[in-house]
Amino acid sequence: MEKTVEKILVAMKQNPIITQNNLMQITGLSRRGVEWQIKKLKGNGEIKRIGSDKGGHWVVND
Repeated sequence: MEKTVEKILVAMKQNPIITQNNLMQITGLSRRGVEWQIKKLKGNGEIKRIGSDKGGHWVVND
């Protein structure tokens, strides 16, 4: 599962306005799987969302 997390983090760094649909294609996860991974990453403080769901962007904390 760590490879999936790495894929998500790399994708968010490369494209901060990436959508869940894009992450689904990159990782092969279902929408629910992507949501779960994002929730886990937010909880760990590894990522945060700046702005609204539609107009915001992701910030990956190093």
